[in-house]
Amino acid sequence: MPRSRLLTTDDWPEAELRAAVLAGELVPVGPCWASPAEPQDPALRAAAAAWALPDVRLVAAHRTAAWVWGGLSRPPLPHECVVPSHVRLRVDPATVRVREVALPHEDVRALAALRVTTPPRTAIDLLRAPGPTAGRMHPADEDAVRGLVGAGVVGTDELRRALGALGVVPMVRQAERRLTALFGSEPS
Repeated sequence: MPRSRLLTTDDWPEAELRAAVLAGELVPVGPCWASPAEPQDPALRAAAAAWALPDVRLVAAHRTAAWVWGGLSRPPLPHECVVPSHVRLRVDPATVRVREVALPHEDVRALAALRVTTPPRTAIDLLRAPGPTAGRMHPADEDAVRGLVGAGVVGTDELRRALGALGVVPMVRQAERRLTALFGSEPS
């Protein structure tokens, strides 16, 4: 049986895990820990997010998905997830924020034991998310979109095409303006 690349408080007491971090033997990966030699790839971050989420029906989205794909260095707390509109579940709002959405199968990927929105869907959701004031994007969402593009998991041309294909869905025109404000109109 393959050994997990992650350690959790199910394996060792948290105090010992944190001591191992101080000794340089482990590094944090979201709510879990791994060897410093382990590549912090999307599969590793997805396994850490899956361990933290209380229900397998949750789909990591928004900034949580951006972290999984390598667009952010730390996961958001609470985790941001979506579920199809027919799914009913209860979660602790201090640890997980859930929204019901229309979620086409092609917008979701399975990594480790986690379902996560694809990089394009993640970036589009962040670009369309309400900001702190009218027309403004939340700075953490801006960082996440920049990180996704910077990590090379999605390109601005791909995002422009995907936004154009959405038609008259709410917040699409604003998302296009936000994308231009973040990256200009140059192709990438």
